[in-house]
Amino acid sequence: MTPARRPGAARRGRDRRARLLPPPPGTARIDGTRPSTAVVGGGIAGLAAATALAERGVRVTLYESMPYLGGRVGGWPAVLNDGTTVTMSRGFHAFFRQYYNLRGLMRRTDPGLERLTGLPDYPLRHSGGLRDGFRHVPRTPPWSALGFAALSPSFGLRDLRRMDPVAALPLLDVRVPEVYERLDGVSAHDFLEAVRFPRAARHLAFEVFSRSFFADPRELSAAEMALMFHIYFLGSAEGLLFDVPRAPFPAALWEPLAAYLRRHGADLRTTAPVEHVAPTADGGYEVATAGDERRHDTVVLALDTAGLRALIARCDRLGDARWRERIARLRTAPPFLVTRLWLDRPVAPERPGFLGTSGYGTLDNISVLERYEDEAARWAARTGGSVVELHAYALPPEASRDVEQKRLIGQLHRVWPETRTAGVVDARHEWRADCPLFSVGAHFDRPTVRTPEPGVMLAGDLVRTDLPVALMERAATTGFLAANALLERWGVRGQSLWTVPDRGRSAVLRALAHRFGG
Repeated sequence: MTPARRPGAARRGRDRRARLLPPPPGTARIDGTRPSTAVVGGGIAGLAAATALAERGVRVTLYESMPYLGGRVGGWPAVLNDGTTVTMSRGFHAFFRQYYNLRGLMRRTDPGLERLTGLPDYPLRHSGGLRDGFRHVPRTPPWSALGFAALSPSFGLRDLRRMDPVAALPLLDVRVPEVYERLDGVSAHDFLEAVRFPRAARHLAFEVFSRSFFADPRELSAAEMALMFHIYFLGSAEGLLFDVPRAPFPAALWEPLAAYLRRHGADLRTTAPVEHVAPTADGGYEVATAGDERRHDTVVLALDTAGLRALIARCDRLGDARWRERIARLRTAPPFLVTRLWLDRPVAPERPGFLGTSGYGTLDNISVLERYEDEAARWAARTGGSVVELHAYALPPEASRDVEQKRLIGQLHRVWPETRTAGVVDARHEWRADCPLFSVGAHFDRPTVRTPEPGVMLAGDLVRTDLPVALMERAATTGFLAANALLERWGVRGQSLWTVPDRGRSAVLRALAHRFGG
């Protein structure tokens, strides 16, 4: 069985125009002496790289600074005030059906993706009373975008007449990297201003994408927003509905994958932050933690922005000065807050498992975990309560934590008034500021998978790639690309990848965009 035919290999979904990216040709596995690779970082990108390498016979050692795997999609135990042990995390993640390579990683241990469940809608609510959703929107472009406009109350005829169709043409033919050449120098906010997109629809249809990057639209590159619009609306027939894990992230995703990796000989070292990486005289690399130093033939660096910056600043013999300076210029998105509440009574039965919000101060979305997660469902059934999670993205760095936490809960009371009278059994607040910022004009300065060191690769959602992928899917894809680049050195065939189409689907719309889109 070749790697491309593995049961867990990425595959397209319903979209017959999804793009297949075969790896360079080679043998199925390492033949002879097994090389070794250190994978630094146990998030999605590091786990994808470790999986592809270990499957093909590479001796993999994975170093993760935290006591758990999964990175920003990880989880850890916590004990509530009522004595219940629960799994805490950094909050809700949507597993869209366009995430072909991430879903391929998950199929290693769950071939039918039975540990995921689909939510029936992606509802959006504006404080002015407008409500939107994607349940009834067609999934095939261009009917998806047209259907959203036709069904959405946020699009009025007067608003549509005011729009500048010429300014919107770049959305009709998004290609990578051309979209960055055209739009990376413009903010998402300024692009939408030029299009004269209706204010209410802008909040509901576009700013949800910028907020997914934990960024204010004034800080986010318009190219990244246009790419997201392509991935979900005009470039893919998978639609905007998504799946979520039926169990907390560790149980649903990472504990099974850890067992799978160990069966393939991988050494998984958690609570083992890497302090230094240096080239050795024989062409390998010495990887040092607080506890020991080990030599490896190759390295994959799959760290978040701050972690990568800090490590490279300590590794003055790694790469060259120009590359290290580019790493140092990487920026982190503003802080965000995840508040999880265990309430002593249920929310109203019609409340959805996920709700996107706009116009409610800093509140960006609300999740009701017992609607889809087994651990929360057991707690809610036993206590008669609800487990509710709130997200606030792109908060000011100087924000007062106590004030913002209270404001966030106050906005919940506005959206769902029945929560005003609920008692709080326990509350957990997670403040983080470690997501990459895709700022205006920074794309071509971002590091790529390949580095000046032939035996060192980068992976993660911060990495620049000329593929139409974003967020968790970019992390998984770059992890596989990093593994493929190393496997190519050893003459081994790597992981086949899939993406949404790499250009607009309609030849007529592409021609219009090319002729008039500037």
